[in-house]
Amino acid sequence: MGIREYAKQMIEKDQVFKDIADQKETIWINDKYLPFEMVDAVCQLVVSDGDIADAERRLHKFAPYIKKCFPETAESGGLIESPLKEISAMKKALEETYGAEIPGRLLLKMDSHLPIAGSVKARGGIYEVLKHAEDLALEAGLVTEGDSYERFADDDVREFFGQHTVQVGSTGNLGLSIGIMSAFLGFKVKVHMSADARQWKKDMLRSKGVEVIEYEDDYSKAVQEGRRQSDMDPTSYFVDDEYSVPLFLGYAVAAGRMKKQLDEMDITVDAGHPLILYVPCGVGGAPGGICYGFKRLYGDNVHVFFCEPTLFPSVLLGMASDRYNEVNVSDFGLTGMSAADGLACASPSGFVVRIDRNLLSGDFTVKDAILFDYMRMLKNTEDIFIEPSSCAAFTAPVNLLKYDNARAYLEKHELTAEKLANSTQVCWATGGRLVPDEIWDKYMNTYME
Repeated sequence: MGIREYAKQMIEKDQVFKDIADQKETIWINDKYLPFEMVDAVCQLVVSDGDIADAERRLHKFAPYIKKCFPETAESGGLIESPLKEISAMKKALEETYGAEIPGRLLLKMDSHLPIAGSVKARGGIYEVLKHAEDLALEAGLVTEGDSYERFADDDVREFFGQHTVQVGSTGNLGLSIGIMSAFLGFKVKVHMSADARQWKKDMLRSKGVEVIEYEDDYSKAVQEGRRQSDMDPTSYFVDDEYSVPLFLGYAVAAGRMKKQLDEMDITVDAGHPLILYVPCGVGGAPGGICYGFKRLYGDNVHVFFCEPTLFPSVLLGMASDRYNEVNVSDFGLTGMSAADGLACASPSGFVVRIDRNLLSGDFTVKDAILFDYMRMLKNTEDIFIEPSSCAAFTAPVNLLKYDNARAYLEKHELTAEKLANSTQVCWATGGRLVPDEIWDKYMNTYME
């Protein structure tokens, strides 16, 4: 049966699919979610604890270089990390405005303020660029395993990288992280950007010496064309957001980093004190890696939900249909452009939807207009600016106890009122630090139906 015919049947018999086709907000609960012990061994065959540890080791090795070249990382010793902040005033405003009950504590993981690239993509994107640079430099004999990686700042190394090209397809934030880091190392850089990408992100990349190639089509087309052009050039390396394991590993490292922050805040995560994460989702790379890292660390004591715009719930559709990356939001009649530019991906990552199929708890969808309401509320209550697409995460704690299927999930997994009162709920802010002031003014004054 073709995807379109399958979509039509699902819309007719499943309320979640009908809501999606009608562009209504909804929540899908993962019907194939399993206890972690049942999927642990299979997952480690694809990405192991050792792989994540190796990524963390590599990032520590590059820390002296990052600290030397990017002064904003001095306080963290060259590690690219973000604050974890309790947002009690925002929680109160969400409850009062939307008639919501949000039990436990509400925190904001501020990857919106990550150094260098100002978004969650700084984790995976910068990590993959650094790993590629290391591979090239080791192969060419420019560095050895025993060298300080400050060596990557030397002119001869930069000149060597200038003989190589890095390419990526992006709706915006991944392009910024890949473009900024690659150009700084000395690579030639080409970023293939979809129609949803913001103009200021294109302008910023060009100001860094990056070649920006624009498309009138969606994200999938930008990736497809970028991959094709890169494959034609033997000196080019393509960062593939749909299938990249290094990207995934860079994101997965976040779990161990945040555990230290939770420990410093004296926050316990166990069966009686569950951790609930809400992560905005586009093609799935960043949230997929984050979900995987946390499940490896906390198992069944962490519950991860993705949050997607109603126009682009590609990961939800990829998982719920079991058609994975074959599905496209247009199969369900969804067309148009989203204000959540960083999440505007029509088809999901085949790698992510498969590896997280038994790990993800569920997926919320949110209308574009509400993103700007959440954004203004966060600014007014906590004096924090994050991009509209980052604000998708707030729809989950607002609605977790409102949807029947979400309450059924909580009951099934014995997340009682007492446990929820002891829970820690974390909204993941995925972008915002690099947004120009004039764009913030525009965002603050954007009101949609």
